[in-house]
Amino acid sequence: MVVKVTKDNLTDILKKAIGILNKGGIIAYPTETFYGIGARFDIENALKRIYELKKRPEEKPMPLIIGDRKMLLMISVPINNTVSALMDKFWPGPLTLLLRAKKELSQYLTAGTANIAVRIPGESIALQLAIMMGFPITATSANLSGMPPAEDAETVLKYFGNTIDLIIDGGKTPGGFSSTIIDVTGEKIKIVREGAIPISALKDF
Repeated sequence: MVVKVTKDNLTDILKKAIGILNKGGIIAYPTETFYGIGARFDIENALKRIYELKKRPEEKPMPLIIGDRKMLLMISVPINNTVSALMDKFWPGPLTLLLRAKKELSQYLTAGTANIAVRIPGESIALQLAIMMGFPITATSANLSGMPPAEDAETVLKYFGNTIDLIIDGGKTPGGFSSTIIDVTGEKIKIVREGAIPISALKDF
């Protein structure tokens, strides 16, 4: 099902999406970069279904988005002052942090790494969804593994047809670079992938 966002119906669409997520369904939604696929972080069958639909290798972990930092308590061990300062500077925004995961998290999220990738997205439908949801949701790109990420709902539909329970059509996303990923689990910060936030900005920080 594809539902197009207008200036009047976004709240109703988000409520519908949350109802689907809470029942173990999966959705596609626009972020501040590309479209992502969402499932609740704690519903194993939904996470497995995303891997199967994307044909995603099981050794690749699946990132999450959250609506506020309180939700970190559900997924990660306590953070230090440096990580907190990074969040102050770059969240909400396209900076994904690799944190030490809570032991009970699904292997579909961590891929056995003991880490979890998470961010608060920049201004977008994704951010409003994450805030209203109140739980972490997945934010893996809406594409088949190895294919370009989707910038619009039409491309999501081309990739997945009707196998996704709800596609939120928020128009074309900005595209460009995916989120920058940094590993903050050790004593030194490591750049895993340079993306929308350049390394120079992190070095300045």
